[in-house]
Amino acid sequence: MSRRTERVNELLRDHLSTLLAREIKDPRISGIVTITAVETSRDLAHARVWVSVVGDRETGQKTLQGLRSASGFLQRGLLGLGLRRTPELVFMLDESMERAGRIFQLLDRVRPEETPERASDGGAGAER
Repeated sequence: MSRRTERVNELLRDHLSTLLAREIKDPRISGIVTITAVETSRDLAHARVWVSVVGDRETGQKTLQGLRSASGFLQRGLLGLGLRRTPELVFMLDESMERAGRIFQLLDRVRPEETPERASDGGAGAER
């Protein structure tokens, strides 16, 4: 990815976050919604917008529906950025935090429990 594309991605992410916080009034978009990343195509015709939503799966799906419904409004909101072409926005649910939480739960189950005496000697091993 070129440096220019990275800058455009950051610009879009920041501007969309601002629009989302200040301009969108759709009741389906509720709770804490964070735009985690934007990936534009080389020609800037398309942009994948990765969104993280705090809540259950149903809340995430409703938020995604609201964002898809508001995509035209959000795309028009990008006109003031001075880009030669305003990308078509495609919203995707970012489930990386949910997956990370699941991995930590699995690791906690697999990790052996420390006994109090091993924890006190720093886990140095058997007594001499």
